[in-house]
Amino acid sequence: MKKTHPAFVIFLFFLGWVFMYADRNILSPVMGSIGEEWGLDNAQLGLMSTVFFAAYALMQIPTGFLADKFGRVKVLVAGYVLFGVATYLSGLAASFGIFLLMRALTGLGEGTYYGSQYGISSSITPKKYRGLVSALINSGMAFGISLGFIASSYFTYSLNKGWQFPFYVFAVPTIIVAILIGIFVKDNHHKKHKQEKAIQEKGNMKLLFTKNHLLVYLLIFCSLYGFFGMLTWLPYYLQTARGVDAAQTGIIASLVPWASIPGAILFGILSDKIKSKKPLIISLALAGALCQFAIPYIENYSLLLVGLVLYGLLGKLALDPVLISYMADITPSSMYSRVYGFFNFSGMLSSIFAPYITGYFADQTGSLEFGFYLSGVLLIFGGILFIFTDKRIKPTIDSSSTVMIGNVAGEGKIG
Repeated sequence: MKKTHPAFVIFLFFLGWVFMYADRNILSPVMGSIGEEWGLDNAQLGLMSTVFFAAYALMQIPTGFLADKFGRVKVLVAGYVLFGVATYLSGLAASFGIFLLMRALTGLGEGTYYGSQYGISSSITPKKYRGLVSALINSGMAFGISLGFIASSYFTYSLNKGWQFPFYVFAVPTIIVAILIGIFVKDNHHKKHKQEKAIQEKGNMKLLFTKNHLLVYLLIFCSLYGFFGMLTWLPYYLQTARGVDAAQTGIIASLVPWASIPGAILFGILSDKIKSKKPLIISLALAGALCQFAIPYIENYSLLLVGLVLYGLLGKLALDPVLISYMADITPSSMYSRVYGFFNFSGMLSSIFAPYITGYFADQTGSLEFGFYLSGVLLIFGGILFIFTDKRIKPTIDSSSTVMIGNVAGEGKIG
C-alpha cells in the first residue's frame, strides 16, 4: 500500500482531537438539564467529569507501554472505537449511576489516544517543525471544544432535542475517524531505532524522570487543572452567575478555543525558532494565571469576553505545543509514547480533582469564583518552579545520530 502523506496523517490526528474534545464538552452546556432530571447537586455534577478524567488519566501510563510494545496505531484505534461506542451509550443511560459508568468507559477509550498519537507524530516530524505540527494537531482541540459547546447548546435548547441527542450525533463520526486512522496511518516504530530499543529495554526509565521532566509534569498538572475546571464549569457559570441565556453559553465559552488557534500556531512556530523555550514557557504560564484571576474578577461583561479571548491566546492550548516540543527534545524517540503517557497522566491527574473540587467549593461558598482563583494560584506555582529547569540536559538518542546517553556537559543544550 502506498505510504500515506504526512500532511494527511496530521489531518487525521487533528480530527481525532476534534471529536475527543467535542465529546468532553457536549456535557458542559447540559449539566443543568441533567442535574434537574436526576436531582443532582453541584458536587455530583462535577463528579460526571471527574469519573471520565479519572479513567482517562489511569489509561495514560499503561497505554504508553502497550503502544511502544505492540503498536501505537493498534492501541489507538481500539481505544477510539470504545470511545465512540461509549459516547452513544451515554445518551441511552437511564440513571445517574449508569451514566457515570458510560463516562468512565468513554474515558478509558479516549485514554489510548494521547501517547500513541504524539508518539507517531513526533517520530515522523523533523525537529525544526515539531512546535508547529503539534500546534496544528492541537488546534483540533479548539475546534472540538467549540463544536461540542455550540452543538450541545443548539440541539438541546434551540431544537429541544433533549440532552441525550448530542451524544448520539457525535458517536457516529467518532467511529468513522477511528476506521480512517486504522486504514491510513502506519507506524514503523518497530522497524526503526533498534539501537534505542536495546538501550531502552535495559531499564533506562530514569530518562523519563530527569529534573526537567519532573518540572514539566508539575507544570502541565497546574495548567490543566485550571483548563479543565474552566471547561467543565464555564457554561454553567455564565448561566448562573452572569445571567447568560443557556442557548448562548456555548458560543461565548467557545471564545477560548477559537482564540487559542492563532495563539497556539504563533507560539508553536516561535518555539521552533528560538534557542531556549524556557522563557516562553514561563511567560505563557504566568499570563494564563493572570487570565484565570481576571475572568471571575471582572464585572463588566465586555471585559469578561476580552479576558476569555486572552486566556485562549495565552493559556493552556497555547502552552501545550511548546511543552510537547520541549519533551521531544529531551527524550529518546523510542520512548515517545511512554513519556507522553506520563506527561498527559500528570496533567489529567488535575482534571480528576478540578471539576469536583470546584463544584464542592461552589456548594460551600455559594459561588464558582473560588475555583478560578485557585487555578490561577496553581499555575503561578508551576511557572515559578519551571525556572529551576536545567539549561543543559543529557543528550538524548536521535534516530539520525549516535547513541549519546552520558555526560551532562557538552552537547544537548535546551531551554
